[in-house]
Amino acid sequence: MNKTNKLNNKCHVNSISHDGRGIAHINGKTTFIEGALPNEEVEFVYTKKRSQYDEAKATAILTAAPERVTPKCPHFGVCGGCSLQHMAPNYQIEIKQQILLEQLQHFGDLQPETVLPPLTGPAWNYRRKARLGVKYVVKKEKVLVGFREKNGRFLADLNGCEVLHESVGNRINELSTFIATLDNYKEIPQIEVAVADEITALVIRHMQEFSPCDLAKLKAFAKEQQFQLYLQPKGPDSVHLLYPEATSDHLKYTINNVNLLFHPLDFTQINSEINKKMVAKTIELLQPQSDDAILDLFCGLGNFTLPLARLCQEIIGVEGSEQMVERATNNAKYNNINNTSFYTANLDTEKLDAPWMQKQFNKILL
Repeated sequence: MNKTNKLNNKCHVNSISHDGRGIAHINGKTTFIEGALPNEEVEFVYTKKRSQYDEAKATAILTAAPERVTPKCPHFGVCGGCSLQHMAPNYQIEIKQQILLEQLQHFGDLQPETVLPPLTGPAWNYRRKARLGVKYVVKKEKVLVGFREKNGRFLADLNGCEVLHESVGNRINELSTFIATLDNYKEIPQIEVAVADEITALVIRHMQEFSPCDLAKLKAFAKEQQFQLYLQPKGPDSVHLLYPEATSDHLKYTINNVNLLFHPLDFTQINSEINKKMVAKTIELLQPQSDDAILDLFCGLGNFTLPLARLCQEIIGVEGSEQMVERATNNAKYNNINNTSFYTANLDTEKLDAPWMQKQFNKILL
């Protein structure tokens, strides 16, 4: 891997890679060009030269593709949180579908008989789960909160985020300013974000204990900004609720009249509007009947299992995480759903002789 000179070059871009970089073929060698789209003429500089391929960055768009748009976020190109904002939203979906089909063919020699129309939703402020880095930067005399830069070495200096849910994306500056007031501001490496239907939760990772004064500030900030605030002094098991007191430490979202409780570190779908459409599409495709026995593999906390349970005779959910299986079981009890069973199993193994494998199913959700 060699750094290259910064001379400008010109080329025609032929296609696009799975990570959103334009692909050009220059002197018989593949070159991945950041910021370029198919069918564009661009000016670029090489950033790395390798034996099998080269990497580059577009410095000027000489002939723009019709799918190119002006990025909404002023931090696009520096912040590593997004890579496709220079594409029209519909084109992003088209490209992602094309990449998925190409990879199914390349890695699995698979060609789907049918491809359903894509499910789409809001292009902005949809992201409900995120891990934000936190760092005090001496040269800037400022606490930065946000995603890493594209090079991955430093945190991007953000004023906001157009993709995060508004409850956090519009308050990046407030978070940064507030953390700088804490005695412990240099000992906070990250903040986990989890947005439920009615509340936004923040999990603050801290390397040293907070002083009583800091704890009071944290509670006041959470109350003022209407956050549910958790602290994480060590590993994931150390997460505990700080504010509000005397409340459940679980969050909740509702889908198809099923209330799903989750912990802020749990895996949940980051786009709630798309999740609702996925569950609806699943029900439409499976057409669950009152005498169906359904198997839901990789069931998580019951996101698909429990809405389906209301429409079939029995459904079994299987998941690799024991903690998520416990969460799904509790969610079934919470919703008074009694025709489900959940099991922990490593679904990546070739041989499974688990009891649930001996049951008869007539429909499977994977």
